Amino acid sequence: VVLGNIGSDYEDSRHNVGFDVVDMMAKDADVSWKQETLGDIAEIKHKGRILVLLKPSTFMNRSGKALKYWMDKENIPLENILVVTDDINLEFGTLRLKTKGSNGGHNGLKDIQNVLQTANYNRLRFGVGADFGKGRQVEYVLGEWSETEKNTLNERYEKTTELIQSFVLDKSSQLFLKLQFHLDQ
Repeated sequence: VVLGNIGSDYEDSRHNVGFDVVDMMAKDADVSWKQETLGDIAEIKHKGRILVLLKPSTFMNRSGKALKYWMDKENIPLENILVVTDDINLEFGTLRLKTKGSNGGHNGLKDIQNVLQTANYNRLRFGVGADFGKGRQVEYVLGEWSETEKNTLNERYEKTTELIQSFVLDKSSQLFLKLQFHLDQ
């Protein structure tokens, strides 16, 4: 489940980094998105596993509704869910994968926690940095990437895809209790 906002006004924004990652995954797997209830769905196969990719149509701050609907519809246990989102608390180029934790002030994660009634779910945070002035957070996360960031996005999306695929193949590994790395290291 990737968090973001639907519509052309939000394309290529930092807040939609998850949408961009799964769009790349679907394109690489040569599968199309289907508009469904509460979101767009694509299914891809990876090493014998089927990944159900969800881009909620409920907008960022109501992501929990779509997640819960598709968990119930597809009978997916909570431990098999991975939520991918942007994070201003992480430097650009940092990925953090955890099995539980706080919402870090992220409204999409707050909604998921409220709907699921737990903070114990897997999340992959993609660092977008915090290069904005006081009172400019919304403008920053809904804004487009800088030219410097754009030059490295494809590589970073590939690494994010690899991490998602690794999670799917071995989500029980102790490696995934808490993993963080900066892509430039």
